[in-house]
Amino acid sequence: MEVSDAIRFRRSIRRYKDDEIPDEYVEKILWAGQLAPSAGNLQGREFVVTRDAAMRENICDAALKQRFIKEAPVCIVICTNLGRSKRKYGKRAELYVLQDAAASAMNMMLQAVDLGLGTCWVGAFDEKAVAEVLGLPVGIRPVAILPVGVPDEIPSAPTRLWLDIVHHERW
Repeated sequence: MEVSDAIRFRRSIRRYKDDEIPDEYVEKILWAGQLAPSAGNLQGREFVVTRDAAMRENICDAALKQRFIKEAPVCIVICTNLGRSKRKYGKRAELYVLQDAAASAMNMMLQAVDLGLGTCWVGAFDEKAVAEVLGLPVGIRPVAILPVGVPDEIPSAPTRLWLDIVHHERW
């Protein structure tokens, strides 16, 4: 698939079929996340993958009970690793690790589209509860949840602001 096609066809999927996702697909998605750019190539991100139904249920509960999270056969939680970047960048690393995680999330979502899978970027959740469910160590912060599965819906494209948000040279 052309990158431009993956960008055009990507949607936030909130209904999934029960189909299993092959390990090699999950690995390709994770690899795409790891290949994303990062500040100083320090890769201030971590990925937690869960297929376990009870774990997905607990993540769903921590994510304001967004049911589609538990209904997807795979859930990837993208986390920041501040310590990895802070040694080099100090306070500025707090921003850089978020950028690292965001770049990874987008790469992962586009790779999923290429594999015929759907995802939804979930940012509404109780960080402390997700960290507890996943047993995250101190310094590792969950910042995005990506349920992954075979789409059971194809939503239409939402409207975009388009060129209204583009400024050249100055605001």
